[in-house]
Amino acid sequence: MNNKDSFTSVIALGGLGEVGKNMYVFTHKEEIFIIDAGVIFPESDLLGVDYVIQDVTYLKQNEDKIKGLLITHGHEDHIGGISFLLQSVNIPVIYGAKTSIDLIKNKLEDRGIGYKNLETINSDTRIKTKYFDIEFIATTHSIPDSFGIVLHTPNGTIVSTGDFKFDLTPIGPMADLHKMAKIGAEGVKLLLSDSTNALSEGFSKSENSVDEALSDIVNGYNGRIIIATFASNIYRVKHIVETCRKNNRKIIVFGRSMETATNLALNNGLLTDKSIFIDSNTAKNLKKNEICILCTGSQGEPLAALSRIANGTHKQISLMPDDLVVFSSNPIPGNAAGINRIINKLYLKGVRVITNSEFSDIHTSGHAKQEELKLMLRLIKPEYFMPMHGEYRMLKSHSELAVSCDVKRENIFIMNNGDSLILDNEGVHRGPSVTAGDVYVDGSRIGEVGSVVIKDRKLMSRDGILITILNINPLTRKLLIKPNITTRGFVLVNENAELINQIEKKTTEIVNKFLRENTYSYTDLKNQIILELHPFINTLTGRRPIVLPVIMEVRETQK
Repeated sequence: MNNKDSFTSVIALGGLGEVGKNMYVFTHKEEIFIIDAGVIFPESDLLGVDYVIQDVTYLKQNEDKIKGLLITHGHEDHIGGISFLLQSVNIPVIYGAKTSIDLIKNKLEDRGIGYKNLETINSDTRIKTKYFDIEFIATTHSIPDSFGIVLHTPNGTIVSTGDFKFDLTPIGPMADLHKMAKIGAEGVKLLLSDSTNALSEGFSKSENSVDEALSDIVNGYNGRIIIATFASNIYRVKHIVETCRKNNRKIIVFGRSMETATNLALNNGLLTDKSIFIDSNTAKNLKKNEICILCTGSQGEPLAALSRIANGTHKQISLMPDDLVVFSSNPIPGNAAGINRIINKLYLKGVRVITNSEFSDIHTSGHAKQEELKLMLRLIKPEYFMPMHGEYRMLKSHSELAVSCDVKRENIFIMNNGDSLILDNEGVHRGPSVTAGDVYVDGSRIGEVGSVVIKDRKLMSRDGILITILNINPLTRKLLIKPNITTRGFVLVNENAELINQIEKKTTEIVNKFLRENTYSYTDLKNQIILELHPFINTLTGRRPIVLPVIMEVRETQK
């Protein structure tokens, strides 16, 4: 490669300071490659928001340079934003391994997006353009077909690990340690590495140990078993299926994402015994110890299958006192309260519950802990290091691990979304920032819901809304009848007659005064009512409902 005098830039549009929303952009002259396009699920205070995605202004401004989107693996925080990205930016081709491509196809079909430029890669794939030479490294994660990505550029080699762990007894293929070591020996300028578990000491547990624990549970229980886990953890699903097969249990699958995962595994040959899956009607003819229910809802999601089962609202399954519910997962930060609510409801139904703990190894993370992160640093041997995929405290901890592995402290960059790193003849250094931030997806609308709308939703959820309906003759500037007051989420009109009467009188006073002293203006009158009613209602009640004046203009001349 040539053009040593030009620079290569690395920009994160998502994935820094947060766990999710991953998107990393690599630019050299007139070429751009993107790694991943994920979502992050909203916190509870983002009322009505379905997903949070990246601000892709930078990509829109440089759309003609984009050569492709590279996918590390098929989890939502890496592929969940693709359908939204394609509605905003032209992506010439999407590269991913088979499992990732299959999941992307399903997502695009669900949203009615007819994108066809999907190219399947493997460990031997090379993508070569004028400035980039890209190859892929097989890694171990909680989903098949996970890859790290190597970008050879005119200013040195960049390695992005994707999500990974080092599991010496994996359910699927081993990570390609030899290739990692080879690339490291050839020289790596910059490493971007997964920081999710950078605060956790030691090594992550092998998926094999989880399999043993789940096998013991299935083998030893004589009633019906309900297992909730991440649908995306296809290796976990595979083991549950194998364990049930050995113990003569049939499996009923509930939850759309779990159905998608099992169908994908069957189509890809990861699962081979289709006969083990039955419907709820067939299950009626089986003994309780011949049934296992595999479902979504391990994070307490209100609409997931397990939540509906616990609430007694599931149309096909009702809990029995001797059922055993197994949570084969750890709570994602922020989900603990929802999970605890579900567990309490399950206990109230009289069922047994097993969750992951130091006494029951029924889940392990797909992300590397500290000793594995050190191993990656030792294998790749980067000159410069940028921790990614994590909150600031995780990035900070990972940077200290890098120092312990002989990366110079001055060569480590803890970045924010929108910051850029520049690779040039002088090494690696910070560059200018670009536009980055959160974009809210509300239903089918992308970016139409901003901070003002969210603020209004919070106000309505807390204090409600008050509507005052006014009949005004704009020609005579007269209020024709007294205001009609109605509320939602504030007070009951029928039970608060005195309060409503005071608000009616105050509104009448505001309107009459405005009409006497000002030229009639629909907008100005509305604003004046809101301006004066807010503090008045707050004084009376201590609350600040959203005030919505509705003005009905009755254009009749006086007789």
